[in-house]
Amino acid sequence: QVQLVESGGGLVQPGGSLRLSCAASGRIFSINVMGWYRQAPGKQRELVARITNTGSTNYADSVKGRFTISRDNAKNTVYLQMNSLKPEDTAVYYCNRHQELADYWGQGTQVTVSS
Repeated sequence: QVQLVESGGGLVQPGGSLRLSCAASGRIFSINVMGWYRQAPGKQRELVARITNTGSTNYADSVKGRFTISRDNAKNTVYLQMNSLKPEDTAVYYCNRHQELADYWGQGTQVTVSS
């Protein structure tokens, strides 16, 4: 089993920044993909960004140029730097880890962008 613990959500004004962190523990394998998904009220969960263990990344079109995903493999931690936040970024953000054909999820952290 893999446990994911997220931190860093909160309330921010439009145009502001937040940094999310997600630390993985448990049955860790070096070949994996870590990512961030989000779910707004009444909407389906969607991919925000993900990064492989070798550093390859991909982003949702809606966050390109504003969000940056990174990871520290020594700490089994993934980060999401979110800049120029917009009200439509408001959602619960979930950390995901994919390894050995299985998906693991964090508990979610609320991000609210509002003036």
